[in-house]
Amino acid sequence: MSYVRKSVALLLVTALALADGMDMDMGEKVEFHPVNAGSKTFHWILTLFLLLILPSISSVLAFAEVFHLASVFHIIAFAYSLFESLFLEFPDNVDNHENRTSKGTGWFLTWELGVTVFLGTLINGSNIVMNKFWPQKAETAYSTPSRVAIRAYKTLAFTSTLTGWVRVCMAPVALFGFCYGKATGQCIAHGIMGSSFILYGFVLAWVLMVPWIRNHRRLNGDPNVKSQEFYDSSIMCLWGIVNTFTEHRWGREEWNHGDYQHTSMGIIWWCGGLLGMWLSRKDNTRSVVPALLLIYTGWAMSEHSQHLVISTKVHGLFGLVLMSGGLSRIIEICFLLKDNGASDTGKILAFQHIPPFSLVLSGILFMSANEEQLNLVHDLGADHSSYVLVVSGAGFMIYLWMQMLLTLYLRLVGYDENGELTKFDGYANISANDVDNFELDDLSDEDNQQVTP
Repeated sequence: MSYVRKSVALLLVTALALADGMDMDMGEKVEFHPVNAGSKTFHWILTLFLLLILPSISSVLAFAEVFHLASVFHIIAFAYSLFESLFLEFPDNVDNHENRTSKGTGWFLTWELGVTVFLGTLINGSNIVMNKFWPQKAETAYSTPSRVAIRAYKTLAFTSTLTGWVRVCMAPVALFGFCYGKATGQCIAHGIMGSSFILYGFVLAWVLMVPWIRNHRRLNGDPNVKSQEFYDSSIMCLWGIVNTFTEHRWGREEWNHGDYQHTSMGIIWWCGGLLGMWLSRKDNTRSVVPALLLIYTGWAMSEHSQHLVISTKVHGLFGLVLMSGGLSRIIEICFLLKDNGASDTGKILAFQHIPPFSLVLSGILFMSANEEQLNLVHDLGADHSSYVLVVSGAGFMIYLWMQMLLTLYLRLVGYDENGELTKFDGYANISANDVDNFELDDLSDEDNQQVTP
């Protein structure tokens, strides 16, 4: 394990060296007097709990098919979302109104939660509308709920959590009056790309935490199963194609500095994505290409010149964290797992949490690195280190919440000390010896029953 320790030490030394390279050009402190700061903060915290945390728990319950409790939580979230959309706003300090995008997100979430509640209550038999007007159909739907309805409910439960994330992130934008005019494009880019990195981190954590996903390649040995990197490369390729042809209007406008930056990043993503798909196309072959793309992206982001030194430093740390995630992914695949799908014991190694956490942390750093936010931090007299520590604390909490949700799901579906998920037949992993023993046990039981008078 000495190579792992040396790699981690190298990352820490590099981080300290970059952080010590420049002096902050702090100007005069600007007085900031928010209107009704206490009530607005309480409103945002309430929204965080009722429109993001509660729906995420409901989503876990829905996937574990604990439909009654999931529906109760969804009803609470729907009631609050409707009340907030009708009577509560996130007004800014400029003209005391909430921007259209934030308000529209709130209404979209309300309708989405409403449909989710309808499907959930239909499945568990408590749908008031169906029970009153179509009782026979309601009884049939409750006694034998269709898999289509269940899958639709699970899908809506998950997407409502994503919409709740957007709602919670849009609220501070509305409160501070950010993202108007020329700043709109930058806000959208930072929000989408940062959230994408966080979602990618969740996917890696999900693949790591769920035993069936982690171990099924090692246990089953199916040569037709593709590795995680094949799907990562596919998504990166698609994103690269979209980014290449949407960041600049080819043939209709002049090229500028930002167009070159974003278009070149899209080009390397679809080129690398194609290579990664080819290398990992069969036999569960692992690939380091997605990790290399993260390293290149992190390096490019850290080299982007910014107007303020604080912005340059925050972008630099974002790039460093993203490069660390890519490097740790390479170490995990090549040295810890030795190109296998999981460790020999099937257990989670401590080092394996670094890649998903690095993606989550880099995502929240990038979301917090738009120009208007950093201008406010600069005007308040705070330096980049204080700001980065607070944002990184949010990254730790997000990854903690992901781990808690995944652990709750595993507890609900049930798994033994071998890591098998036993509630659903499709999740069980039984080796060849286990199958033979199981069949012999069944035959022995039948023989005993026949002999017994």
